[in-house]
Amino acid sequence: MEQILSWDFSVLNFIQEHFRCDALDWLTQLFSTIGHAGIVWIVISVIFIFFKKTRAAGVIGLLSMGLGLLLGEFVIKNIVARPRPFLTDDPRNLFLNAELIVKKPSGYSFPSGHSCAAAAFGTVLLAKNKVLGLVFLVPVLYMMFSRCYAYVHFPTDVLAGMLLGILCAVVVLIIFRATKLDRKLSGRK
Repeated sequence: MEQILSWDFSVLNFIQEHFRCDALDWLTQLFSTIGHAGIVWIVISVIFIFFKKTRAAGVIGLLSMGLGLLLGEFVIKNIVARPRPFLTDDPRNLFLNAELIVKKPSGYSFPSGHSCAAAAFGTVLLAKNKVLGLVFLVPVLYMMFSRCYAYVHFPTDVLAGMLLGILCAVVVLIIFRATKLDRKLSGRK
């Protein structure tokens, strides 16, 4: 565990020392706000439901994010109970009790809910519509990076959130394909 924590702080501190700038501060604040509770991905998924061509992606995306929320926020976070980086009393912590560029999140750190929702949404889009998936790839990846940039998640929190989101999306995609619900939602037989 000590090696993981050491690696986590090395990556966090590298980001702070080499990437911090006003433009990324602003972008991270924006992504933190629109990503809170997965709201941006939820809104886009709901919009997708209104169009036959993207309806399946919208429904599958919502269910994937919902599954990720249940597993990540209500199960894994409470079992692991990992404090957030800015609260970790460690000499490698550059931001202990420092002013963050985003509102201080509550709750535990592992896994990252923002990353889980973004990865679930991105995975569903890549599976259902490659063009849309590629369009959203950069914002999805930046959402994940922004959690480390803002010093509110360790890199391993982000990786775990990403893997959980991908796993949830794959499970829901498999269920919808096996039952042919994805085709029915799109008006195909």
